[in-house]
Amino acid sequence: MSLKSFEPVIIAFCCHYCAYSAADLAGSARLQYPANIRIIRTPCTGRLEVDFFLKAFERGADGVIAAGCEEGSCHFKEGNLIAKRRVNSTRNLLAEIGLDKERLRMVNIGAADARKFANTIKEMVETVRKLGPAQAKNDKNPQEISS
Repeated sequence: MSLKSFEPVIIAFCCHYCAYSAADLAGSARLQYPANIRIIRTPCTGRLEVDFFLKAFERGADGVIAAGCEEGSCHFKEGNLIAKRRVNSTRNLLAEIGLDKERLRMVNIGAADARKFANTIKEMVETVRKLGPAQAKNDKNPQEISS
């Protein structure tokens, strides 16, 4: 596969209250963003563990986004701050195992911020496209990631 035909698979763990609502609003508003994303709704990004991020890469993701509420607005008080620490820790781990840490990002998105959601996806797809395919991939079909 040439890099020109490479279309990265991005997994987005979105908190139910804000980021997932922003994704839903982006769809309702018909905002355009790449279809390279697989959204997984979570109760709160604070529930995400390091294993979730690593498993996404292991199962074929080229990039992962943890999208939570805006800082100070988490419905579970500090869930997004916990997630931010876990994402930063995992980014360091990715660098140690040879994957570029830019493949994992934490973003804070308000429920009404559909445009920010769409722009975040566009930016992530472009970043990962430039990095090329993740080397942690196994033989799984990218369509199986969200199952």
